[in-house]
Amino acid sequence: MKINKMIAVQCLIACSMLFSLAVKGQGQQGVSLDKIIARVDNHYILNSELEDMYNQYKAEGRTAPERCQLLESLIINKMLLAKAEIDSVTVEDKQVDGELDAKMGYMIQRFGSEKNIVEAYGKSIDNLKSELRQQVKEQKIVEKMQQTISGNVKITPSEVRKFFSSIPKDSLPYIPSEVEIGHIVKKGTVTREQKDKLRQQLLDLKQRAEKGEDFATLAQIYSEDLGSAKNGGDLNFAKRGAMVPEFEGAALALKPGEMSDVIESQFGFHLIKLIETRGAEYHARHILLRPDYNKGTDMTQAIRSLDSLRQLIKIDTLKFAKAALDNSEDKETAESGGLIQDRSNGLARLTLDASMDPALYFAIDTMKVGDLSMPVSYRMEDGSSAMRIIWYKSKSEPHTANLRDDYEKLAQIVLSNKRNNALEEWFKKAQGDVFISIEPEYKNCKVLGLATGDEM
Repeated sequence: MKINKMIAVQCLIACSMLFSLAVKGQGQQGVSLDKIIARVDNHYILNSELEDMYNQYKAEGRTAPERCQLLESLIINKMLLAKAEIDSVTVEDKQVDGELDAKMGYMIQRFGSEKNIVEAYGKSIDNLKSELRQQVKEQKIVEKMQQTISGNVKITPSEVRKFFSSIPKDSLPYIPSEVEIGHIVKKGTVTREQKDKLRQQLLDLKQRAEKGEDFATLAQIYSEDLGSAKNGGDLNFAKRGAMVPEFEGAALALKPGEMSDVIESQFGFHLIKLIETRGAEYHARHILLRPDYNKGTDMTQAIRSLDSLRQLIKIDTLKFAKAALDNSEDKETAESGGLIQDRSNGLARLTLDASMDPALYFAIDTMKVGDLSMPVSYRMEDGSSAMRIIWYKSKSEPHTANLRDDYEKLAQIVLSNKRNNALEEWFKKAQGDVFISIEPEYKNCKVLGLATGDEM
């Protein structure tokens, strides 16, 4: 069993979550009844899971591994989950919710709005979240188990040198051009006209509720929080600290049955009705109206701020990394001094080819190394409009791999190999701690060295 290949497939499990929802959301007809094809303790693998992973490769235009290899990766995933239960390894709900929100944010960006998602899938946002939540939780537990098993593995420079020396000179990889690019992002501000319009709409709804119309019905009709709207804006019980401060402060200032004034938060504008409090928890409904970031965003202040930062950086009064850390509203890159990382390896070096974000590719095409761009338009991952300045920090020429220029990449390979070896040793021992059963139709797979119908 080559665990390094298996672990490389694990990311497809996360990707196939959304792919599976997309296929099911399209209402395909004539799909055969799903069935269990393997079991690991109390965890089951369905034929649809295997097919979703296989089809994900096809959808991305890549050559899919054999189904036996994909099945083995799924079984490894379930083994990690089963052992996590035995070893009492868990993850906090806050981590799961954060990851779930990120995935939903990706879907909103892809479809344009929550409304479009609901129409595409024929399901409410709550139902979609419910379907994804357990999968996200399992994914986080698997990641934590992998970290528990191999997270303490370290490497030394001598190990990196030894690995490099072991590669035949005629087999050294060819490294294409790579670039380091940083950016500082400032979001646009919603225009006063649009804010006033949204506030007035909510005040009108408040007045209608005060005159006797049902708040829940108004939420169903008007609220743009589609997840709660179908339940009349009901947010269920929330613990203190769970909601953004503006919302929570307004809700807790109310008595049961009272409605708030219009409250602005990072999510939009809220009208809140408190239902009840219970110890450290409170139960509220709300109606949410969101600004239209495409039509109602003023970029004047963002451009002004970026122009000012650009001038300070150009005369070397302010370093780019410090400016990004203190000012950029892209928090993911701000913490790395504004440098944009390759998400596949976490390094701040991007391959200069067709895989690069087209907006970046064409932006630096007209720039020289060291240049700092004028403010240009940028679309945030949550779909909101922004501006950014781009710093073309460095560019490497295509070359054959060497220790001086490619130490980080080589170190990553050595570390990955060492972690995979630790995982492989763990799997050899763990197989005896869990029950594994595979259906006879996969008799030729020899998954984990098991013959068809073998059990452990």
